[in-house]
Amino acid sequence: MAVYDIPADEYNKKLAEALKKLEEFEAPEWSYFVKTSVARSRPPNEEFWHKRAASILRQIYIKGIVGVGRLRTRYGGRKKRGMKPEEFRKASGKMIRLMLQQAEKAGLLEKSSGKKKGRKLTSKGIKFLEGIK
Repeated sequence: MAVYDIPADEYNKKLAEALKKLEEFEAPEWSYFVKTSVARSRPPNEEFWHKRAASILRQIYIKGIVGVGRLRTRYGGRKKRGMKPEEFRKASGKMIRLMLQQAEKAGLLEKSSGKKKGRKLTSKGIKFLEGIK
């Protein structure tokens, strides 16, 4: 069963539950106190780490090879600046990078060695994502 067959929000919830069972995906202590972007006003909820990691893995499955910079842009948002017009700001790179490193340690991702830089899914990672039902 392909990742595309299930709506994204349902799939990400199921994938986040599966990631909680892996010991490599552990939210660091500081992640409960920091914002995910300069555009946000408050820190995220407790289940944020696994939900974002699931969303990132799904994005890599869909796009192929993705780097931290592209993911920062994908998860960024508009910053409210008072009376001035809102402007786009990128998301936190440290959180995204750490999630990608955890996925590498779990054997789901690997660094791309080709012309395009970034990370791509391994065969184990593809099986893991397609095994979510």
